[in-house]
Amino acid sequence: MSRAVIAVLAFVALIVPLAACTGADDSDPHTLTVGFVVDPSWAQIPVAQQGEYFDRHGVKVKVVNFSTGVEALQALAAGQLDIATAADVPAAAALTRSPALRIVGDGSRWEGSRIVARRSAGIASLSDLGGRSVGTPLGTSAAYFASNALSHSNVGAKLVQVAPQAMVTAAGQRNVDAVAIFQPYQAQVIDALGGDAVELAGGTYSQHSLYLATDNAVSGKPDALTAFFAALGEAGTQLTSGAEPAIAAVAASTQLSADLIRKILPEFDFRLQLRPDLAATLTTLAGWAKSQGSLDKAAQLPDYQALAEPKFVPQGG
Repeated sequence: MSRAVIAVLAFVALIVPLAACTGADDSDPHTLTVGFVVDPSWAQIPVAQQGEYFDRHGVKVKVVNFSTGVEALQALAAGQLDIATAADVPAAAALTRSPALRIVGDGSRWEGSRIVARRSAGIASLSDLGGRSVGTPLGTSAAYFASNALSHSNVGAKLVQVAPQAMVTAAGQRNVDAVAIFQPYQAQVIDALGGDAVELAGGTYSQHSLYLATDNAVSGKPDALTAFFAALGEAGTQLTSGAEPAIAAVAASTQLSADLIRKILPEFDFRLQLRPDLAATLTTLAGWAKSQGSLDKAAQLPDYQALAEPKFVPQGG
């Protein structure tokens, strides 16, 4: 596929969710437009929505779905949203380009990242990926995980661009030797490959699943944000306990089976927090983004701690 075609497809993928956004409603301080990356990392959102927790806490939430945090953050920076979900890697880069955004919560931590390969391709360990190709959405948390895991194992493999929606096809049709992707796509690839799937762990990365907001929302809608996170806190309790209504809500949102959701939810720590040490993590991730070319090498990194707004969620863990 040519680079021109890839660029067109990427643009179309971006404008579809943006077309669904009519913009954040600044006239109503009790309404929030939320960009939701359809991923169990932010499972609190569909649980709170289906359980009517937002209504109970007095906040009206309009949810717009996105396939990646990169897309959601672009919409946030453009004023289409009040809040967006995004993993730490794209968030670190976006805050460099858009200093008017604020980190308002760390919704979950996920340690379930895997590089998924095919057993039939002769891959049984990370070392078998030497000289091979790993499909991943470049510039995302999945790409950082793959790079980190390969680097710690001293393995030289090539990361190549594959969109999240194309992961199952890329893995199944052997367009790449392995893939690295976040949920729910990781689970879908493993399910599609069945007994041929090999899950490879490694490195030191644990994904932080963040909530970012515009400074206008932080200053103009503080009560709505407080209510939003109170609802998410309730939802997180339900997710941690494995409550069936919560599982059903996440399954419907991600289009994964309830059995698969039950299997992967224990991988996540859904306690809302915003720890001070997150700033150092974001600095490290932004440095990696510079080294990969997904962030301008001349870009001045912000003071990430100064961009954190800790009043909506606990600062501890």
